[in-house]
Amino acid sequence: MLVQEAASLARKLAVRDGLNPAKAIHQAVDQVVESGRVAAANELSVRAAVENELLAYGQLQSLLDDPTIEEIWINSPTKVLFARGGVSSNSGIKMTSDEIENIVERMLRPTGRRLDRSSPFVDASLADGSRLHVVIPDITRSDWSLNIRKFPTAILTLTNLLALNSISQKQFDVLRASVLQGSNILISGATQSGKTTLLCALLNESPANQRIVTVEETFEIRVEKPDWVAMQTRQPNLEGIGEVTLRRLIKEALRMRPDRLVVGEVREAESLDLLIALNSGLPGICTIHANSAADAITKLCTLPLLAGQNITADFVNPTVGSCLDIVVHCEMDDSGSRKIREIQSVFWDPEYSKITLSRLDLE
Repeated sequence: MLVQEAASLARKLAVRDGLNPAKAIHQAVDQVVESGRVAAANELSVRAAVENELLAYGQLQSLLDDPTIEEIWINSPTKVLFARGGVSSNSGIKMTSDEIENIVERMLRPTGRRLDRSSPFVDASLADGSRLHVVIPDITRSDWSLNIRKFPTAILTLTNLLALNSISQKQFDVLRASVLQGSNILISGATQSGKTTLLCALLNESPANQRIVTVEETFEIRVEKPDWVAMQTRQPNLEGIGEVTLRRLIKEALRMRPDRLVVGEVREAESLDLLIALNSGLPGICTIHANSAADAITKLCTLPLLAGQNITADFVNPTVGSCLDIVVHCEMDDSGSRKIREIQSVFWDPEYSKITLSRLDLE
């Protein structure tokens, strides 16, 4: 209650006296301390809490600052959870609906993305690269639902993944050779299985003179290469115009002289545009949600059909089998460890008109 009182007072001082936020917070906390309701030993913690409330992300800031936490989600004001090492825990944090709404508003303000009854979902990237996803009522039953997916501050390389036992030596050799050869790679797996981490590791094995163009819904991919352009989608404005879709971004990327095209995640009809690009000889990498390498191929053969009735399996299946080189499937076990479960090469068998898979990472 003292933190909320000091925060409220700081807001009033900033408006009434025109103080900058830092000075308003300083004076507000001083007044609360002088009232005798805060021990001098607790002054710094109260001051930090008020700063988080007004300048950062309130009670969520401590979770965001913890480098061991991978994801934070809110089911209701009294149910704030997080995952560490793949294991979920209750944070014990109790919030109010107003707190959550204020934090989300603060998170979205720099992104230009909106959240209202006409647009009840939002995806956005925070300043530290974390991915924010929010859903509001009446899509949810009564409370705002919020997910923040954090990403490692340092990019893990294939060598790092080998040292962590996430990949075997044979898998290391296959993956590195595939990137250097310009193979078309599909990375599959469930949520939190390590697909984006592996994608970034593969991209950072690319030759330094290659131009990489990445497209995704929100910025997640990170590349430490000198010639890299990253693009993300955009929501329509209040008039319903100005939307930029993944399909549009893929088409624009082809005009940007890429040596490698990367799609952060294939979900819908943009898979057709990706296949057409890969079929033209442009090396590419993308991720997809699937339960196995075989399921990933089946899904990639199905998604392009969403592009229109004139797109048929007779076109899609041989295109997938001919232009895709390997599928890498990632998994997370019950302990939270992430590993590559299999690497399959992809072939189109014209005699039987079907796609065949052959495992590459067997010792």
